[in-house]
Amino acid sequence: MHAVILAGGKGVRLRPYTTALPKPLVPIGDQHAILEIVMRQLVNSGFTSCTIAIGHLGHIIRAYVGNGSQWGLRVDYSTEDSPLGTMGPLLTMLDRLPEHFLVMNGDILTDLDFRAVLRSHQADSAPLTIATYCRKVRIDFGVLTTDGKQVVGFTEKPTLDYRVSMGVYGLSRSTLDGYTPGLPLGFDELVLDLLRDGTPPAAHEFDGYWLDIGRPDDYDRANSEFTTHRDLLLKGA
Repeated sequence: MHAVILAGGKGVRLRPYTTALPKPLVPIGDQHAILEIVMRQLVNSGFTSCTIAIGHLGHIIRAYVGNGSQWGLRVDYSTEDSPLGTMGPLLTMLDRLPEHFLVMNGDILTDLDFRAVLRSHQADSAPLTIATYCRKVRIDFGVLTTDGKQVVGFTEKPTLDYRVSMGVYGLSRSTLDGYTPGLPLGFDELVLDLLRDGTPPAAHEFDGYWLDIGRPDDYDRANSEFTTHRDLLLKGA
């Protein structure tokens, strides 16, 4: 099983932590880098090889990860010279990827079973499988439903439930046929194209632990929660 880790972003929202370090290498808890946790989890899920898409401060990631042998993985790299979006980096490495593979952001903490996502993707014969998480959004205002000039409904500070993308995907190489290597391709563009073409992605629902470390508040939360969730996140590793 093969995974692609997207680690080429500049981590602008996480500054100042990412001024000198790429986001996947910021330390969590007892000095484990986010990327190290992900690599350990992949090995524990049965993955044997991995491609890391690097860009901003990518040389530091290369120096830290090397060939992946310290975790029992075979690691190679793909360099992103200019921003290509979420899916764009995959187009430049398609010739060395298997037909079905896992794609994930390099800055998430979760106990999601990565192997289950890939197996579900293959079993469903979907063009794309998206790991999803239920996110509750509290609206701190009274919400009005209006019809013209009339108020026809009212809800006091409702909580809305949404299924959001976790940044983990099962993908088939053939899904990317027709896109041009070297041009940007966003996750949103790919999903909208699949919906338009009548080949919708599959959803892999997950309700365990998930944290997207995108902002300083998220990073602070990850550090405060890591000790509690350490055994869960690093089980078997």
